[in-house]
Amino acid sequence: MAELRFDGRVIVVTGAGAGLGRSYAHEFASRGAKVVVNDLGGTRHGDGSSSSAADIVVEEIRRSGGTAVADYNSVVDGDKVIKTALDHFGRIDVVINNAGILRDKSFSRVSDQDWDLIHQVHLKGSFKTAQAAFPFMKKQGYGRIIMTSSTAGLFGNFGQANYSAAKMGLVGLAKAIAIEGAKNNVFCNVIVPTAGSRLTEDIFPPEIFQQLRPEFIAPVVAYLCHESCKENGAIVGASGGWVGNFAIASAKGALLRSSIEDKVSVEKVRDNWAKITDISNPVFQQSIQEATMDIMEFLNQLKSGSNKDCQIATDSFQFNNKDVILYALGVGASLAKGSDELKYLYESHEEFSALPSFFILPALQVLLTSAEISKAIPGKEVNLTQILHGEQYLEIVKEMPLEGQLFQKVEIAEVLDKTSGASVVVNVDSFDTNNNLIVRNQIVVFAVGAGNFGGPRNGTKLISCQNKPSRKPDLSLTQKTSAEQAALYRLSGDLNPLHIDPNMALISGFDTPILHGMCTLGFSLRLILRAYTGHDVSLFKSLKVRFTKPVIPGQTLRVDTWKEGNRIHFETVVVETNQVVISGAYVDFKSIKMTPSANKLAASGLKSDAIFEYIIEQVKADPNKAKSVGGIFLYKVTKDGKVVKQWTMDLKNAKVYEGEPESKPNTTLTVSDEDMLLLSEGKLQPQQAFMKGKLKITGNIMMAQKLTPLLKANSKL
Repeated sequence: MAELRFDGRVIVVTGAGAGLGRSYAHEFASRGAKVVVNDLGGTRHGDGSSSSAADIVVEEIRRSGGTAVADYNSVVDGDKVIKTALDHFGRIDVVINNAGILRDKSFSRVSDQDWDLIHQVHLKGSFKTAQAAFPFMKKQGYGRIIMTSSTAGLFGNFGQANYSAAKMGLVGLAKAIAIEGAKNNVFCNVIVPTAGSRLTEDIFPPEIFQQLRPEFIAPVVAYLCHESCKENGAIVGASGGWVGNFAIASAKGALLRSSIEDKVSVEKVRDNWAKITDISNPVFQQSIQEATMDIMEFLNQLKSGSNKDCQIATDSFQFNNKDVILYALGVGASLAKGSDELKYLYESHEEFSALPSFFILPALQVLLTSAEISKAIPGKEVNLTQILHGEQYLEIVKEMPLEGQLFQKVEIAEVLDKTSGASVVVNVDSFDTNNNLIVRNQIVVFAVGAGNFGGPRNGTKLISCQNKPSRKPDLSLTQKTSAEQAALYRLSGDLNPLHIDPNMALISGFDTPILHGMCTLGFSLRLILRAYTGHDVSLFKSLKVRFTKPVIPGQTLRVDTWKEGNRIHFETVVVETNQVVISGAYVDFKSIKMTPSANKLAASGLKSDAIFEYIIEQVKADPNKAKSVGGIFLYKVTKDGKVVKQWTMDLKNAKVYEGEPESKPNTTLTVSDEDMLLLSEGKLQPQQAFMKGKLKITGNIMMAQKLTPLLKANSKL
């Protein structure tokens, strides 16, 4: 990597006699710059003066082979500081405004002198020094200016009202200079350092003070001043090796008027306060022009009556523990052997919990009953038979209640013209009776045949899906749905006959009723919660999914997952058809808590799982046939040479289940996942597999030959 040099550049560093300024001076000098070391030599309170501080740093630089001169002027006389640079080196390229003092007092005790001195040094001094250099920088077509702010300026601090005001003033000053200098390649940025210096030596404990050395910050300032850096108007924080950009943002807010004639009342402000102060989805505005344009857009919406940000519906959703349990049953929770899902199904369980996806139901209920959706597309009237659930976002904001009442506020965020139809992006916020925001949903519905209305194709308010990583899944999770799955799930509120009435399914273009997409989502999330949090729902943060294909009740779902930090990307696939039914999906957790059972789950998603699920159905359909075989068989399925799953076929009692048998098996068969699939398809003969060592059998070998009829799967498998 090429070294960043400053050969031929002239740098002015104010307050360079110690701490950050000294570190800056050394950094630039070591990279070929000619440095003006400015320091009045006073105390940190602004008292006195001395030339020794600047002289010492100049001597250090010269001993190291660098070029530097001292300047002893006050920064209030910024023109004199810049004159020193011009007199000695003939130009000025970079100004780093670093000089500062402290006069801390509680707000009520700040004197005029305390206020004026702080502003003279920090704000006026930076202004005068930058202003003196600015015309020379513009003329030569190059310049870099650094203002030094503080976290006290950005956030305020007790006892530093004067200092905080000056430091925030520097942010506004820098933003203005950045705008005026941009066309002449004169950039101005703000550094917000937290460093050990004479101003902070009695604030931080010694061990912390050592970790906040100025040399960790100097390289950040140097890069901002290099000609290759095109950053302008940025506010950059730096501390102990951490560097990050601060940004000025606003909440999306709430437009409290629905038309130009409408009024704003105190009550409207109160009722929308949660939305007004919600900064979870901030709006970043980079200029005063952008802020003004947003205001103009709101006013135009009021004039045209097309305010899409105003609230369009409210509704209440009442629920109790029975609703929570019924939903869990609807998305596959069970008390089967090996299950750890009692907490979803028993209201007296000490950790009784609601699955997070339950809280999509209030949003769907109000969406289905809101007439505004049908009116959202200009010039089009749509009905529910045209509506498809395309994408879903869910975020839990506060602790999930287990019973009570939620109030929904719905807004049409944007309507996109997709030619063949229209995508309507709908935000639904759910509040409790105390007006606390509990849940945030974003639903994308696709209105078939409602396109070509002249709207934008791409939007800005849609929470995007994410592509899965380009590697094999880290973990695959499998569960078979039941033939009655849709009939059970619909009792949670989605009574669309498409999911139970065969005639309605045929009219809609399906051979048989299909499973609710939300049921598939619930299955997927439940399996992911088990694998990555041990069913600790408090760790759930948010999810996003795209629905791509329908599922038929009775099919097997495989959830392929990829772990990226606390984000789990996933894709849900129907095992029998290998069709992806949920894509671009992810779940964000507050943290991951893998449990011992996750090792067992890692073996889920094997190709042979579908074989055994099929065998289970065959045995249920004709238990006498299974009993005619008799015997207890243990299958050990391997992957990469290791046993990853075991299946028991207890044909004496017509039972097939995952795990070890309850009594000693008559025959044990060991086979790889791939070879098990080939055996079931008839592409690999058992005798051939046995002779080649692909099928290992111990115990009663002759009894194993009776299994062939049960192991031959149908063509779908």
